[in-house]
Amino acid sequence: MAETSMKRAALSTSRVTGGGTRVGTVMDHVRERIASRSLMPGARVPSIRAMTGTLDVSKSTVVEAYERLVAEGVIVARRGSGFFVSGHAPPLALADLGPRLDREVDPLWLTRQSLETGAKVLKPGCGWMPSTWLPEDGVRRALRAVARDAQSPLAEYASPYGLPALRQQLTWRLAQHGVDAPPEQIVLTDGGTHALDLVCRFLLEPGDTVLIDDPCYFNFQALLRAHRARMVGVPYTPSGPDLAAFERALVEHRPRLYVTNSAIHNPTGATLAPAVAHRLLKLAGEHDLLIIEDDIFADFEDEAAPRLAAFDGLSRVVSIGSFSKTLSAAVRCGYIAARPSWVEPLIDLKLATSFGNGQLAASVVHRLLIDGTYRRHLEAMRARLADAMGDTVRRLGHAGLDIWTRPRAGMFVWASLPDGLDAAAIARHALAEGVVFAPGNVFSASQSAASFLRFNASQCNRPKVYDALQRAMEACAVGR
Repeated sequence: MAETSMKRAALSTSRVTGGGTRVGTVMDHVRERIASRSLMPGARVPSIRAMTGTLDVSKSTVVEAYERLVAEGVIVARRGSGFFVSGHAPPLALADLGPRLDREVDPLWLTRQSLETGAKVLKPGCGWMPSTWLPEDGVRRALRAVARDAQSPLAEYASPYGLPALRQQLTWRLAQHGVDAPPEQIVLTDGGTHALDLVCRFLLEPGDTVLIDDPCYFNFQALLRAHRARMVGVPYTPSGPDLAAFERALVEHRPRLYVTNSAIHNPTGATLAPAVAHRLLKLAGEHDLLIIEDDIFADFEDEAAPRLAAFDGLSRVVSIGSFSKTLSAAVRCGYIAARPSWVEPLIDLKLATSFGNGQLAASVVHRLLIDGTYRRHLEAMRARLADAMGDTVRRLGHAGLDIWTRPRAGMFVWASLPDGLDAAAIARHALAEGVVFAPGNVFSASQSAASFLRFNASQCNRPKVYDALQRAMEACAVGR
């Protein structure tokens, strides 16, 4: 009997001190709920019995986990009442709100790696083109021209709507994609992320459900976590979201919003099919769903793909975009095109949170649009990207990867590794060689893209990229 008790005690100790223990699982679950604000300060923590059923662990495991959380000051025990969250809510840490990932493949850390590392580090997993592909000389000329123009206000705040001349240009440009948006329905912002943040502030309350594509641009997920939204992923296909899954999600979760790309999807490079767009909007109308359509890759296209905003007429769709990917990431200039009744409230939010947008950046973008620099740059960029895309697809095929769909335009290729190799492991091996890859689960809310990588064709023109990929694949295959 004593020997049995000792064995049980030893087993209990091993569970507590070992990695990935059941006690640790309970503690992490409580911490994550507190970090995500689903358990606020003073809130009652689920009872021991409830937690036992939720996580399928023993009562003694939950008791020990709660006692350890009490010792850490995370929760407090009240005699006869249970356990409660103590103190104030901790500072928001986005890394604590998503799936637990190694830092080498955490999306926000991955972005920092791509931004902070020098030119010697290759970045086939990043989301932008090399600076040598962008019109830096044209930007310098535009800056000088704006500085010399006595009519250009260089020391004043911009008007709440943003530079009128640029909004007029955007009206014309949106019309080329079938979107009818007069200047009074356009609000300028400091880039696409600022635009998305403003619209989310306007439309969302904490706890609202938002549909996202699975996979989707990982910063959609990060920003929605910052807004305390609940995300539901819908599988994405080469022609758009899986409509059967989309309809099920509408019925089951009653979401407030759907956030997507449509012209060129990130990360897959897919293009929305007209039939899918029409059916999607019909479902949105039936279920009172609002849609944010990120059109940041619009100018990569030779021929315009279907736009939800065009079919919808900016009724339940908000269109956002920027020039960061095609012109300059340093010239922060984006826009929101929305229904007329939403413009004034959006401007109020813009004034409350940023007091406007960059007048200088807007003036530079406008100058580049009207002097022909941007048009000539786009023509050369599209041709260069088409060549790079062909070369990247060919090389990845030779390396044994399967291309999910051949993109019509843009810079992204979504490819799966052979033999079910783990993309996160590939990324870790390559990072040690100075190559930054983007593993699929960075983009997947359901963590169902473990064997996928996103490649940026404009950043894949160095042999070292494919050499590092091959060595990483060989090392991971041996280690299985």
